[in-house]
Amino acid sequence: MKMHKILTLLLFAGLITTACSSDDDTGNDDTTADSRRELYASNNSNGNVTKYDVSDPGAVTSKTFLTLSLDSEGIHYDGSTDAVTQASRSFLRLNSYANISVAEDGITINADISSSADLESPRDVAVNGNFYVVSDNADVDGDPNTADGRFFIYVRDANGFTLRNTVTVDFAVWGIEFVGNDLFVVVDKTSDIAVFTNFTATNTTDATVAANKRITIEGITRTHGIAFDGSTMILTDIGDAALDADGGFHVITDFQSKFNAVANGGTMAVAGNQVRVAGSSTFLGNPVAAAFDQETNTVFIAERANSGGRVLAFQNINTGGNIAPTMNVLLSGASSLSFYKE
Repeated sequence: MKMHKILTLLLFAGLITTACSSDDDTGNDDTTADSRRELYASNNSNGNVTKYDVSDPGAVTSKTFLTLSLDSEGIHYDGSTDAVTQASRSFLRLNSYANISVAEDGITINADISSSADLESPRDVAVNGNFYVVSDNADVDGDPNTADGRFFIYVRDANGFTLRNTVTVDFAVWGIEFVGNDLFVVVDKTSDIAVFTNFTATNTTDATVAANKRITIEGITRTHGIAFDGSTMILTDIGDAALDADGGFHVITDFQSKFNAVANGGTMAVAGNQVRVAGSSTFLGNPVAAAFDQETNTVFIAERANSGGRVLAFQNINTGGNIAPTMNVLLSGASSLSFYKE
């Protein structure tokens, strides 16, 4: 009888342990479901910051923060400082805004730190540690017949942004993205991308430099946006800039090994390497910027031309093709994106 009671108690204890484990697992799943996922957008129409809460794809909400800038392109949100930084095309400088997570919808936010007004035509911002790199597509040498572009390298500290140096290249620039310490760069007006290895450590003074490698991406007419997460690269194709329905984007998984397999000056073929999303259902005309969340396999797009500007999200990207976005909101002059998750 005693042995029977002991076995019964052990069985009961096991059931309780199992139930508690199940509850713990459910709690972890809920934590994942409730995790913070936010998309920050700049625009050319008024320079404001728009924050989208995309933690629930079926119920996206947004807040807009007013800035004194009238036109912004290039944006980065830093969760460790709770600050969003924009490149202002009207003030020609970097502006950083603190305490964004507690900012209320519709308020005017003021920059707590800024750079000097060094920029001429900023297009994108890429961040690596305390280095903030801005791509600028102003004509450097004053000759429209020669292709050139420039990168402004800033160091951020508690006092602001200090311009360390500028780097000039022999092609027009647009989107930029750090992959580790390497800077991948869109070669504007082409279907090419280039890489500068150990960019900030190698290029420490004002200079004109050549890319370490440049390749062509088959299937793209003119690329603009670039985004990387995990091992996947996203490249956008604006097609003909005058048209608002001929855009697309390419998904390149296992990107670094595929990029390394192409010789300098060579072409990365579509077959076996890339998936293209394009067509009338996508609302893609001039997709000028992208962000990517590999965990949820979601591509976010800043679409500049279609209906004057949209922010789009695509989750069913694996097979490519003419697929509809799962998020489609109007944003006049949409120009740049920054995705944050924790």
